Amino acid sequence: MATLNIVLVEPEIPQNTGNIARTCAATGTRLHIVEPMGFKIDDKKLKRAGLDYWHLLDITYYKNLDDFFEKNPDGEYRFFTTKALNKHTDVEYHDDVYLFFGKETKGLPEDLLFTHKDDCVRIPMINDSSARSLNLSNSVAIAVYEVLRQWDYPDLLCAGKLTKFDWNEA
Repeated sequence: MATLNIVLVEPEIPQNTGNIARTCAATGTRLHIVEPMGFKIDDKKLKRAGLDYWHLLDITYYKNLDDFFEKNPDGEYRFFTTKALNKHTDVEYHDDVYLFFGKETKGLPEDLLFTHKDDCVRIPMINDSSARSLNLSNSVAIAVYEVLRQWDYPDLLCAGKLTKFDWNEA
């Protein structure tokens, strides 16, 4: 099975991180959190957003970006930013890909983006400076499902069933 990784760099809002954790748990995506965080990991808002999915979550914490790259030297890195020139749908995502997202108020550090300029992607939005960015947890969900779509949703349940009816009945 291919490995998808979400990397949150210095997240600030517990509800966003909780929602992202839930998305990761429901899709089998690994979550990496680069500190410092703007909240404590036992924050009630964080746990509430993730609800009862925490036992499904594969999560790792890092002291800083240097610590992350030291422990994860290989893999494909994609940096999601409103400053990128390329759309997130214009690239192919391969096994062991790491999707990076920055903190809610500032995004990813510009020196990191410049160093990896060919690996930066954006989710298209309207051309209006007052629309600064999408919500972080929504951006992560869009990115995760683009990668999973390209991979044809490996190991995910792709059909549901009704509780009162059988889809096969006429």
